[in-house]
Amino acid sequence: MSHPILTDMQTKAKKAVEHTLHEFSTIHTGKATPTMVETVMVEAYGSMMRLKECAAISTPDARLIQIQPWDASLTKAIEKAIQMANLGFNPIVDGKLIRIPLPDMSRERRLEFVKVAHKLAEEGRVHVRNVRREAMDSLKKADGLSEDDRKRHEKEVQTMTDDAIKDINNHLAHKEQELLAV
Repeated sequence: MSHPILTDMQTKAKKAVEHTLHEFSTIHTGKATPTMVETVMVEAYGSMMRLKECAAISTPDARLIQIQPWDASLTKAIEKAIQMANLGFNPIVDGKLIRIPLPDMSRERRLEFVKVAHKLAEEGRVHVRNVRREAMDSLKKADGLSEDDRKRHEKEVQTMTDDAIKDINNHLAHKEQELLAV
């Protein structure tokens, strides 16, 4: 039977890793994916909405993102929001569709993205370490735990931390390889 502190720690560490992986998916590698633009905030109907909430986003090919607003009156607002998001994209309005051709990536741009990926990975590792610290503090304060149980649980916390950080590092290595591939 697992201790509630360990279960909580495992859940939080998993969320930290998943968040880091989601952040990795927003770094584009020259291959179009809807995640590149889905979180762009659009002014629609007097409030701010995510792009994915007011349009269908598709990728007809590897170098093009296509956006089809559910309401044609939002086309200009979506175009403006993409330009304001400063993603390095130049949207083209084509009737009711918005097309975003992806520019070819230079070596310098790829290296910039690698730096961003390293920064995101470090943020993920820091978050995992914070979760570890919280779990260790909770174990120290826990009533009714024998010294042997506390030591065993602390080892389990460290093992979970090491696994989560290893997972982030593996995904970082894969993302770096993906970014540098021409």
